[in-house]
Amino acid sequence: MDSALQRTGRKLARYLSRSSRTYQPLAQSDFRQLARVIRPGDVLLVEGDTRVSTAIKYLTQSTWSHAALCVGPSAGVAGDPQDPTLVEADLVDGVSVVPLSKYADCHTRICRPVGLAPRDVEQVIEFAVARLGQRYDLKNLIDLARYLLPVPPVPVRWRRRMLAFGSGDPTRAICSTLIAQAFQAVRYPILPRIVRRAAPQPGCDACYDEIFHIRHHSLFAPRDFDISPYFQVVKPALEGDFDYRGVTWNEDSENAAAPAA
Repeated sequence: MDSALQRTGRKLARYLSRSSRTYQPLAQSDFRQLARVIRPGDVLLVEGDTRVSTAIKYLTQSTWSHAALCVGPSAGVAGDPQDPTLVEADLVDGVSVVPLSKYADCHTRICRPVGLAPRDVEQVIEFAVARLGQRYDLKNLIDLARYLLPVPPVPVRWRRRMLAFGSGDPTRAICSTLIAQAFQAVRYPILPRIVRRAAPQPGCDACYDEIFHIRHHSLFAPRDFDISPYFQVVKPALEGDFDYRGVTWNEDSENAAAPAA
């Protein structure tokens, strides 16, 4: 019975991982700039062009459907300095190593943890690398079925919960949960729940302490690294000597786009 479910799961995972023929990225980074700027410990967000990407973008109301962790060359993972190495979780391949060039033609964003100590960067990377080879249990078809409808009729308040619905261990299916666990392992905040309480300081009625509460890793989505106040958005085109006055414009395209009178 399990083998039949696994076969069905593999077929369904391959179906959900197929690219859309009509996909057009909203924007595109210069790969050379991207490779030069990204560094180990950074989270790379990807817009994504697959069927599962469409569902995740809808459920999270976000541009981003996939996340990968830049790791190399580091922690024993070989890599080309001109083509940095990423660790990602995928429906079909499980947790694996891929080159940054895999996403050269995609709309991407670098999210960098601010102030993360070098030793903690190493621990985040080691956490992810230690899970290489883990695979999603494809007999849990209920987990895969979440993504069959590109725009499932789910109330807004339930959409994030739907990402964690199923076997209870979606880490190998949802890329962002693996990365969230890696950062939580070193107590680095992503989107914690913050509770304020009065601070016991005599003569200071307005003083308070902020207590951070960790969210369960299964509830994290790729967009959380983008909107997190603790991750800096790094735009490769602006990291160099960008000068808008040096841009060469196609004047004909402007005329062609003008509306008819």
